Amino acid sequence: MRKLFTILLSVTFSLTPLAGITEDAVIAEVSDLNEKSLPEPSVVSTFPTELTVEGLISLANGNYSLQMGAFARSRYAENLRDKLTAMLGIKVDIINESGLYKVFINSDLIGNAPCLFIPVSFPEPAIKGTEPPENVVQKTDTLALPPEAVSEDSMKQASVVEFPAPDTTMVANPATEVAPVQMPKEKRKLSNLFLLKDEKPWLNRFNYFGKSVALVNALIFTIIASFVTMIILLVVILLNRRRMEKETGLRQYLLEQYQALIIDYLFGNTGSAAFRPIASNNYRRQVLIDQMIDVSVNLKGDSEEKLSRLYRELELNKDSIQRAYSHKWHKKIKGFRELAFMGIKDANDEMYKSLNSWNEILRMEAQIALVHLSDKNHFDFLSHLERPFSLWEQMTLHDLIIQHEIPVPEFKRWLTSPNPTVVMFALRMIREFNQRDAEPDVRIALLHRDHRVSQLAVQVAGDLDMRSSLDTMKRMYKFQGYNCCLEIVKSMGKMPEQSMMGFLKLVLDKEDDVQLQIEAVKAIENMGEEGVKALVKIMKSEYKNYNIIVRHVLDRRIY
Repeated sequence: MRKLFTILLSVTFSLTPLAGITEDAVIAEVSDLNEKSLPEPSVVSTFPTELTVEGLISLANGNYSLQMGAFARSRYAENLRDKLTAMLGIKVDIINESGLYKVFINSDLIGNAPCLFIPVSFPEPAIKGTEPPENVVQKTDTLALPPEAVSEDSMKQASVVEFPAPDTTMVANPATEVAPVQMPKEKRKLSNLFLLKDEKPWLNRFNYFGKSVALVNALIFTIIASFVTMIILLVVILLNRRRMEKETGLRQYLLEQYQALIIDYLFGNTGSAAFRPIASNNYRRQVLIDQMIDVSVNLKGDSEEKLSRLYRELELNKDSIQRAYSHKWHKKIKGFRELAFMGIKDANDEMYKSLNSWNEILRMEAQIALVHLSDKNHFDFLSHLERPFSLWEQMTLHDLIIQHEIPVPEFKRWLTSPNPTVVMFALRMIREFNQRDAEPDVRIALLHRDHRVSQLAVQVAGDLDMRSSLDTMKRMYKFQGYNCCLEIVKSMGKMPEQSMMGFLKLVLDKEDDVQLQIEAVKAIENMGEEGVKALVKIMKSEYKNYNIIVRHVLDRRIY
């Protein structure tokens, strides 16, 4: 009997911690605290109706993990943690579990010791001059723990703790539904009107994997900024379009008026005084300059001189010179054109500087202007040209010679230019204008170190029938590339000489390239009856390759 009583007594004492802390135990602890030199709390109550701060500290020192609340928003959990830490002076942790932010005391004991679920609430501050009503418990937004985290005995002891004063903990009776915490509502301000914070309800639908919403904020502001920018650009485009339409209409009207006024001036019906009011306005001055240039294109002799004199008298030439010395290339081009059409040479130095500009359009406009403004040596600028003279520039200059009937100089003077592109232009102009007196200079150009110049010189010599260059071509053949060799054989066919037959037969015999062999046979055929006899003799030889090539060349159905 005594052994059975001892066993029951031991089981009773062992189950006491799991059943929760009884009222007597809390009173005993409070009594012990009161006997010591600790500050006296404002309210000392017994568990489960009232619990002092010291009592809650005593629970925290026990072998328990205490859950003080669970919230869906981290801000609420942080507020509760800060208040409990300030009030209790112990460590309070927040654990994110199952999508909830749970406030724990002794969180390191979770899973190793019983867990007491004590949701707490803080009453709203009383209005000044009034006292809060008794036995009012604020509703708290708490959720029950999962079954594996809370034991059945500890759930029986779970209570809602209320902190009406810094030193007092009041424990309400357990209830099935716990009232949510009434947090103070924040008023919407202009500063956070468009800001998306993680406490906003519409953001709780999305899982950001622990990342901040700064990217969402940036995207929203980017969209708003893009929309505002689009509206501003639309307004600016519409206003600019309207302005351009007005300027176009005004310009067309002024051009018609100024054209009639210029014609009257040229025929002596009006004087220069009628242009004075126009020249006082910058926009109208520019329109007048453009109209005078358009009219000057079709003028020659005295009329052109009279219009140029009016241009100077109105000091419009100063505007053109100022543009010619501008740092902007498009203004320079406009100034060069105006000065060229009006025959004003005051900015020729700037035009020579622009000959070697990086801008190809500026270089071409400077070349055209210098051709117009030169009295005798229209192509003297070629001696100052250092940059490559493009094929487009060469074609433009050639058209300028034809259209304006510019005197053609002797282009052989530029065959010794250090600029290979200038030499090539000179060779093309020699061929274009059939300047046969340049044959000795062309023969020297055959040996130019630039293979492009050498090849073009071979073509020009063949086109102009410069037979004195045949010996030079024969000697230079073995030192040239394939293209130049092909041009040499073609040029020998353009100016057939029987003295070259042996060389051409050697090309036919030694060369493996079919095109070279065909051109050599053509050159032999162009030598007349002697050439045909030589080909017939070759065709009767044992070399069948020769037979095929000769038959091909002599077949009149092909050529």
